Amino acid sequence: MASLSLSAPSYHAESLVSRYSLRQSSFLPNESRYRFQVASVIKCDMNESLKFENGKPCVPVLNDRTFPSFLESRRMEKSVSRNSDRLKIFSGTANPTLSKEIAWYMGKELGKINIKRFADGEIYVQLEESVRGCDVYLVQPTCPPANENLMELLIMIDACRRASAKTVTAVTQGRESIAAKLVANVITKAGADRVLACDLHSGQSMGYFDIPVDHIYCQPVILDYLASKTICCNDLVVVSPDVGGVARARAFAKKLSDAPLAIVDKRRQGHNVAEVLFFSITLPGIQFWPTCCVPMDIVIRSAYLNFFNSFSVDEVMNLIGDVKGKVAVMVDDMIDTAGTITKGAALLHQEGAREVYACCTHAVFSPPAIERLTSGLFQEVIITNTIPTLEKNYFPQLTVLSVANLLGETIWRIHDDCSVSSIFL
Repeated sequence: MASLSLSAPSYHAESLVSRYSLRQSSFLPNESRYRFQVASVIKCDMNESLKFENGKPCVPVLNDRTFPSFLESRRMEKSVSRNSDRLKIFSGTANPTLSKEIAWYMGKELGKINIKRFADGEIYVQLEESVRGCDVYLVQPTCPPANENLMELLIMIDACRRASAKTVTAVTQGRESIAAKLVANVITKAGADRVLACDLHSGQSMGYFDIPVDHIYCQPVILDYLASKTICCNDLVVVSPDVGGVARARAFAKKLSDAPLAIVDKRRQGHNVAEVLFFSITLPGIQFWPTCCVPMDIVIRSAYLNFFNSFSVDEVMNLIGDVKGKVAVMVDDMIDTAGTITKGAALLHQEGAREVYACCTHAVFSPPAIERLTSGLFQEVIITNTIPTLEKNYFPQLTVLSVANLLGETIWRIHDDCSVSSIFL
């Protein structure tokens, strides 16, 4: 079995983020081993430690204010102005580390803001510098606890609007929800002029907003990291963990030397539950053969209700595509409880995959995600820092990539009225 020829770097408290400048490499058709090449080590010049010092996750982040190699060649010819006293960035309490990295990439200081909570949980926000006539960017993802972070974002928007900010842009990320339209409405009503979102769970969510939405994709950051490994293109296959993610996986595979695509076919009973259940029910004198999936919360209004839980249930998952002897890269927009991606990984190993990598943008990591991800199914779990990862959730196979450069570049382009989509074309 192939393995990674890779030694984990050590991180120290004083080296806020030791940044590796990863050399862009192509996928070599005759290479069967992985190589991780470190070109130089650059320390991030910030005031406070980002506390990735425990050495468990590999954190190759901001490479000296450069863009991911997959985007570098596609930048606009027109240079973007990098000096503006009218641009201000404020951070909420949801992800201050990412906010600091964005500000560092842009060569700016975070705006001064006082956010606290009263004894009863009420949120207090006070701007400690003038924003009159300024373009304000509020970095506040709606990660867990989602409701509190959303309310904090709304109060921050309202505070900036009341302080006569020229424009207010909410820099956040979101997921599929029946209340998505409601959230879009309250963000708009609070006074936001624009939303900058990373990898929305459903692209159609942009239509819920009555204000401009810049939807950016974090895949180039992950692609850049994978390219540094120089995985043999003949051994690579990109896998979508469900049918709904096929478009995402196809786009990912196209940029990985047009790698082949595989799809895990499964059925979902509800949120945070990923199982495919086909079963027959046998009751005294009665037998049922359902021809489709039967929800587990089915209500049988009969005297036989007590027998229901005693019946065996067999899980069935199907794989579309060939992964035998290959390195499988599973791609998703988020990992919540990790049920979908771990069940898919188990199926890939069953079908003969040599190694399995998991890649996602948003690492929610709701219990029991860590237990599932550390079960030995994954060679590496690659995520980004759109959601802060708690130190208790670190594990040896975890790699955290920073999207600060991507967000910082996007903010500059929005501020200077330059194209954002052109950097992804």
